Amino acid sequence: MKGIQIETLARWIASADAVAVGAGSGLSAADGMTYSGRRFEENFSDFIAEYHFPDMYIGGFYPFSTLEEYWAYWSRYIRINRYQEAPGQVYADLLALVEGRDYFVLTTNVDHCFQRAGFAGARLFYTQGDYGLWQCSKPCCSKTYDNEDAVRRMDREQKDMRIPTELIPRCPVCGRPMAMNLRCDGTFVQDEGWYRAKARYEEFLKRSGGRRVLFLELGVGNNTPGIIKYPFWQMTYGNPEALYACINAADVSVPAGIEERSVCIRGDIGPVLAAVREELGRSL
Repeated sequence: MKGIQIETLARWIASADAVAVGAGSGLSAADGMTYSGRRFEENFSDFIAEYHFPDMYIGGFYPFSTLEEYWAYWSRYIRINRYQEAPGQVYADLLALVEGRDYFVLTTNVDHCFQRAGFAGARLFYTQGDYGLWQCSKPCCSKTYDNEDAVRRMDREQKDMRIPTELIPRCPVCGRPMAMNLRCDGTFVQDEGWYRAKARYEEFLKRSGGRRVLFLELGVGNNTPGIIKYPFWQMTYGNPEALYACINAADVSVPAGIEERSVCIRGDIGPVLAAVREELGRSL
């Protein structure tokens, strides 16, 4: 059955007027961006020994007693997940499937893998933030700040799980400590870049209304289904020409009303995208 589904998905991509990609954490995990196991253990052995964190993600919520230790942890976290490793074959295959087509990517991921893999920045909307940006911890303004140079220095100069006190990042406007620009509570800053990306996504959807648009959902779980999954279902239902596809290692489902215009593939996203790319290449 999966072979038929792959053939169908390749045919739909080839015939679509537009492709809306909705990407969750499962896509980056399929590309090796895991937050546990060997990757975590090799980079955080000292924090694991001290605090017994089960994975990188859980460690990010720990209430460290000092900002020096907090930023020692987070500077490593950011370097590894935002600056160190370039995206691999999974993102390359996805780019090959949509490049040259009218596409847009809506993602809850914050690792910036799409842009690092070569996707056009004007076709991306990172709804939940970016590991590469800081904001004021108690937002005094709607500004965000690139952090690469500071993060690399923190990571380089930290010792005994602490950074030098003078490297603690502070808001240049009010002097409060900086925080990650990640949507985890009501303080998340939606800066000018966020609103521009939102407007471009809305324009893409407006342009795609009534056209043969494929809503391609990749690695989206049930933590925030209201951002990608439910809207994709609703837009497919509301447009008789629209198609819906879902690829996920675990959670694949489709609601009543769009089953005949849907393909749901349960499996590893990497091999599935590679197979779709191969099938699409044969059909062109």
